[in-house]
Amino acid sequence: MNTYFISGLGADRRIFSKLKLNEKINIIHVDWLSPNKNESLASYAQRLSSTIDLTQPFTLVGVSFGGMVAVEIAKILKPTVTIIISSTMLAAQLPMLYRFAGKLGLLKLIPAKLLKSSNKLTQNYYFGTRSSSEKVLLGRIIKDTDPHFLKWAIGSILNWKNKTRPERIYHIHGTKDKILYSRTAQPDFVIENGTHFMVYQNAQQISGIIDSIVLNSEIG
Repeated sequence: MNTYFISGLGADRRIFSKLKLNEKINIIHVDWLSPNKNESLASYAQRLSSTIDLTQPFTLVGVSFGGMVAVEIAKILKPTVTIIISSTMLAAQLPMLYRFAGKLGLLKLIPAKLLKSSNKLTQNYYFGTRSSSEKVLLGRIIKDTDPHFLKWAIGSILNWKNKTRPERIYHIHGTKDKILYSRTAQPDFVIENGTHFMVYQNAQQISGIIDSIVLNSEIG
């Protein structure tokens, strides 16, 4: 089964590097496109969906911001199954602070480079990195992130309007996620003490969940 992996905000395929999936799952990493000026998340996802091979059944896996992109793609292409990790499937489930900031347009006042150069202690706190290797990986991912893409992506999250839950979608979330926490969301799979970095930290457990969902969807 072709399974397209969409990374988090500004991140890349390194975030999935510890996943060990069944050999029947063909992993395909989706690379980001440059966003158009003032482009919405839904419009961006539609452009990104053109990279997917529709001649064969496929599944989507998205983490964090990539999960929201996966939701928008799923609404267009109807994959066999969609899995979002450390993410949100409805705009109403975004933290209230994010939605408030979006309405006020506060992001426009912050330079792109300043967003990228935020304090490392803050980054590690919110992402939940624990070991030195995790901190190094997060630091490298942030260093390699295009600040203008980062600002656009944050803005697209703050102004996301999705009200539709796609069919055949599963949500995996951690109890210690400090970035996309929600009291209203009801994840299908809960990772105890899972942080926003759990796709890397809890790779074995999450690999098992992905295997189960994708392989069972083939049987179905």
